[in-house]
Amino acid sequence: MRSLTAFLATSATLSVTTALISPDGVGRLPAMGWSSWNEYEDRINETVFIRVAELLNELGLKDRGYEYVNIDDTWSDKENGRDEETKVLIPDAVKFPRGISHLADKVHELGLKLGIYSDAGSTTCGGYEGSLGYEEIDAATFAKWGVDYLKYDNCDVPEEWNDEWRWWPELWYGGPPRENQSEGDPGYTSGLPAPDGYDWATSNTSRRFLAMRDALVKQDRTIQYSICAWGHAHVDQWGGDTGHSWRMWGDIYPIWEGTYTWSWGLMPILNHAAFFTSAGDFWAHNDYDMLEVGNGNLTLEENRSHFALWAALKSPLIIGTPLEGIKPEILDILSNRELIAFNQDTKYGISAIPYKWGTNPDFTWNQTHPAEFYVGPSSKGLHVFVLNSFNKTVKKEVNFAEVPGLKGGRKQKYRVHDMWTGKELGVHKGGITLKLKAHDTAALRITEVNGRHPAPNFKTPRNWGQIPKPSVPKPGRKPSWW
Repeated sequence: MRSLTAFLATSATLSVTTALISPDGVGRLPAMGWSSWNEYEDRINETVFIRVAELLNELGLKDRGYEYVNIDDTWSDKENGRDEETKVLIPDAVKFPRGISHLADKVHELGLKLGIYSDAGSTTCGGYEGSLGYEEIDAATFAKWGVDYLKYDNCDVPEEWNDEWRWWPELWYGGPPRENQSEGDPGYTSGLPAPDGYDWATSNTSRRFLAMRDALVKQDRTIQYSICAWGHAHVDQWGGDTGHSWRMWGDIYPIWEGTYTWSWGLMPILNHAAFFTSAGDFWAHNDYDMLEVGNGNLTLEENRSHFALWAALKSPLIIGTPLEGIKPEILDILSNRELIAFNQDTKYGISAIPYKWGTNPDFTWNQTHPAEFYVGPSSKGLHVFVLNSFNKTVKKEVNFAEVPGLKGGRKQKYRVHDMWTGKELGVHKGGITLKLKAHDTAALRITEVNGRHPAPNFKTPRNWGQIPKPSVPKPGRKPSWW
């Protein structure tokens, strides 16, 4: 066991209370890489992952920061599960005839890292062997194989491991849960609400994921830990001292709004994200699931919005589309230097936060038209992201007087830069009006006229994410909570 493989630290710079700090900076910034599930599901094999590693190099994505090649579910032997004597997981001999260790060597030779998948239940979501009760064995196995990243899912939880109090974000309708409500009513959640002051870090969900963390930090290898708890048991409150990132919602699907079976479109996920942006910082990242950029029937503008907003929210950027034959316009989106730089900024770890809902009053819970105006700092300036959630071209005004961090109101001049094109949009007084196509998102960098940072000490507003009731500002004025 290597000393100080990981430890918990309290820091005044973190908006989360504690964080899982790992050697060599692993997990300090949101993870970037590629995962097999969104496109391949169970149709995986050794060849797929070696070719992906080659393509990450050939397409220049490795140079942009995409470093993990992640195996998702269905990689193990479904029939035999574990070795009868050692209880070590057995890889599928058809999919991985030379084992996971051989694949890890090949990926490492290409300058990349290998990720793998398991589950904090009896079986995985695909019905393969889970890690519950075998955390020590599996963590040691992954380390021995040369694995660098673990996605840890939340399926098939035995009844004795169910939580006494249950909080599932898919059943949260924008307010605190209350008893005696029907599903679909505002505030409904499954089960009875937890008592006031309940510590979700003591929940059985937390304990299951904590067991794998403890096993991983004992290994003589640093493994990035991606918790996939789907937001259950308020993982936003304890994920920071358990893993490097944590899923905040159910599975993503390449549609703009609504659901597909048990998976969700982009707008429902973004709607939820708007209420929890303060949960993350360095070493601790809200995860809004893998990128669907390039998948399904998403339009070019929808792909742009998806990538820009996931980058702005400091979510891990895990590509989920085939790289062989990728369309140039999709590669351009995934390769955007400035959006990646915001996501990976080494000075400011906090997410961009919504400062105005736009179409709806502030703090409106709406899975079709979520918050539209976001702001966040980077080393190069203050950034504003503006979403058009409508099915038509609209004009959106960025009013400098409303943007937290900007001073001087309507008479103040600022220099505006387009992060998509890399072009300067000039000096503007009081604000700037943008024409956005249906479902597109503008990404702007704002500096003082002389190029200086307008808000170098920008911080998440006090009590952000803990506001019990909406506070709707008058036009042109900041909400009271800034």
